[in-house]
Amino acid sequence: MDFVRKRVRNVKEGLEDKNQTWGCVFQRQQISFAPYETWTNADLEVTPPERRTWTAVSILGYWVSDILSAQSWQIGASVLAIGLTWREAIWCVLVGSIVMAFAIAFNGAPGAYLGVPFAVWIRSAFGFQLAKFPVVCRMTTALFWHAIQTYTGSTALTVMISAVWPSYLGIPNHLPESAGITSQELLSHFIFWTIQLPFLTIHPHKLKWFFVFKAFVTITAALGTTIAVCVIAGSSGDMWNQQPTVMGWDRAWLIIATLTSQTGSWSTVGTNISDFTRYIRKPRNTFYQAVFFPFICVFVSGLGVVSASATNALYGEYIWDPLVLASKWTSPRARLAAFYCGLAWMVAQIGVNVSANVISASNDLASLFPKYVNIRRAAILCTVVGGWVMVPWKIITSAAGLLDFMSSLGIFLSPIIAISIADYWVVKQRCVDVSALYVPHGRYHYTAGCNWRAAVAMLVGIGPTMPSLVKSVNPSIDIGGASYIADLVWYYGFVSAFLAYTILSKVWPAKGSLLTRAEAGVLKGVEAGVAEIKEVPNELEE
Repeated sequence: MDFVRKRVRNVKEGLEDKNQTWGCVFQRQQISFAPYETWTNADLEVTPPERRTWTAVSILGYWVSDILSAQSWQIGASVLAIGLTWREAIWCVLVGSIVMAFAIAFNGAPGAYLGVPFAVWIRSAFGFQLAKFPVVCRMTTALFWHAIQTYTGSTALTVMISAVWPSYLGIPNHLPESAGITSQELLSHFIFWTIQLPFLTIHPHKLKWFFVFKAFVTITAALGTTIAVCVIAGSSGDMWNQQPTVMGWDRAWLIIATLTSQTGSWSTVGTNISDFTRYIRKPRNTFYQAVFFPFICVFVSGLGVVSASATNALYGEYIWDPLVLASKWTSPRARLAAFYCGLAWMVAQIGVNVSANVISASNDLASLFPKYVNIRRAAILCTVVGGWVMVPWKIITSAAGLLDFMSSLGIFLSPIIAISIADYWVVKQRCVDVSALYVPHGRYHYTAGCNWRAAVAMLVGIGPTMPSLVKSVNPSIDIGGASYIADLVWYYGFVSAFLAYTILSKVWPAKGSLLTRAEAGVLKGVEAGVAEIKEVPNELEE
């Protein structure tokens, strides 16, 4: 009986521990602006000055970290495959990235000037409760792309290891074909996931030097690869003389579709850029993104085009994947270069996961379940789900339709970006009550926690584009003339949602949510004097 009593007592003590800070439930924290009855945590708080450490160089490093990846390198492959040339590829990358750069810069302003994450800021436009919709949309795409980028990172690790130990590629396979992965690939995936995990648990404001490091190794690897291939091949190839295989309206619509694809591919990070701009020391530095972003996009895509052209002269085929290219370097001297390229692209994939996926999903998850989840817990949960539960190798090898479907989820993100920009710059005119963003029944409660103007604007932005989402799931479905809107899905969604939200907010203004500049100035002074977070004894609600 003593043994039983001891076990019962241990279980009881364990359950009580779950109520403590180190258990499942966080100790209740009184955030500067959130009422006590609203459960939240410090990761959603307005960023304090000591954590606002990012400079213009940090922003440059961040975007190099995010853009310089294997996927960005290959951007021209799809353009040439559909009958266009490198000219159209560079033009689409340039124009598409310039458009997205301004969207990112202006959508990042709330984070830079107000110091709040995306999940908190978006309550101003959508309302305290409806704001969960854009948060869930962004989190879903982040989890999906985290899975893809993690598996891609494992292929870079394979190149790196095999450059040192070529026999690594000969590890016997003990898995059935239905598994969609070999024993060696699974081992690489596990090793990469383990290496990546610690970086995902580091708080964002401490990562600026990682982004700078990634910028150095990836740029040197990319430039080195391009120069080496061109020198060995004796030239940059004959791609510069290539002519398009499609003409007329077909060519015009292919260019438009490619432009839309290039712009929309950055909607994920463009949606929640405030999660990062909140750490900028000088808010106006957020606008440097409008310069950095298109320059880096064109630079990386240009390297991919030149390298692919040279590989055609060298190997008789266009090799767009830098990892496939590095895997062909098998001589003793070339293996050192293959090792460095594998290392660089592995670091690149970690950087993309940190900057574009896990931190974003972690902020979103923390905002949905603040009682149980902070950024660190959310990062661990997200990487377990994305890296293993979602079985990324199955997605890549046997679910092309699912890839198209998830890519099409961008139709939801474009209107969200438009509504966010319209709300901050046109409707609210930068006069925002930061404290009210943390109050469920405060200034941004609207009607039952929902701003119907944002809901209508979302419907206007996504309604006509839904056929393209259906077609991405089932390509055999004929959507007729809706295919033209599908080719303009990002631009239509952005412009229509921006105009709809602005017009509705001007004609039927939510007067309770609007501030004059004088009122905003008074509130800013009050908010600046708010005390730091205070620990409040934990009292679990029944």
